[in-house]
Amino acid sequence: MKVCVPGISGKLGRLLAERLLEQGHEVIGIDKRPFKDAPKELLARIEMHEVDIRKRAAEDVFRRVRPQAVIHMATVTHLVVRSEERYRINLGGTRAVFDHAKTYGVEHVVFVGRHTYYGAAADSPLYHSEDEPPMALQHFPELADLVAADLFAGTMLWRHPALVTSVLRMVYTLGPTGHGTLGTFLRGPRVPTLFGYDPLFQFMHEDDVVKALIATLDERPRGVFNVAGPPPVPLSTIIRETGRTEMKLPEVVFRGALGRFGLPRLPAGALEHIKYSVTVDDAAFRAATGFAPDVDERTAMHAYAAAFPVQSR
Repeated sequence: MKVCVPGISGKLGRLLAERLLEQGHEVIGIDKRPFKDAPKELLARIEMHEVDIRKRAAEDVFRRVRPQAVIHMATVTHLVVRSEERYRINLGGTRAVFDHAKTYGVEHVVFVGRHTYYGAAADSPLYHSEDEPPMALQHFPELADLVAADLFAGTMLWRHPALVTSVLRMVYTLGPTGHGTLGTFLRGPRVPTLFGYDPLFQFMHEDDVVKALIATLDERPRGVFNVAGPPPVPLSTIIRETGRTEMKLPEVVFRGALGRFGLPRLPAGALEHIKYSVTVDDAAFRAATGFAPDVDERTAMHAYAAAFPVQSR
């Protein structure tokens, strides 16, 4: 099968490309970033296009290649891009992917979203289901572009029913590449937390993220699905098991210290995600695809700790 992967140059994109090739698929990559550090033998087997998914050159790729499936990973978070450009990348890029898919005969589009779509709030349910609306955006406006892209992808289910659309709301990733929001938050030797709060965090090993994407490609489930791995873990446990030191701070001190003294730089709205749990019910995805994670939570945490030891920093 011809599989196009916008956003292939990210760490997860590389892992996905390797797995797709192992299964005999033809991989077409689109990313305006260079495919850094990829081995020559991998690059030789991928048709790589270093272009912006929103530009005419990307449409030309769809026109010429006519992929059968697309796994759209070309979105960014507030930790990577902190400007209006993020909105153009996330929503504009998603619109372009679906426009090209409809125009050039793509059969299946997988939109890789995030479980933070639901937002964090004191009155949130313990486990979110797929039919719940996004909440708490007034506190964390930096999520609005990702929520908009997710909602746009979901409209394809009724606007273009002939196109199989799978919208995946993936939990955090954690593993040896250090990819993702949680891995970035844990990167330093000291991890700030708030007095009186110890939220549950849901994450899955990078290899299981790729496994879930492959299962989606194989089974072609139509709809919106939460995707998770092992049971959620308290933030304090994650900090301890990855070899970090927890710094409990009053909220007023926490806000002033962000981005200073070796602590991560976060927007103010992200504090809600350090106070309250955002956990999801993934029963529908498991039923639709047969997916089950291979890596447990302790192994994932220790793999991250081994790749990013505190004493080396």
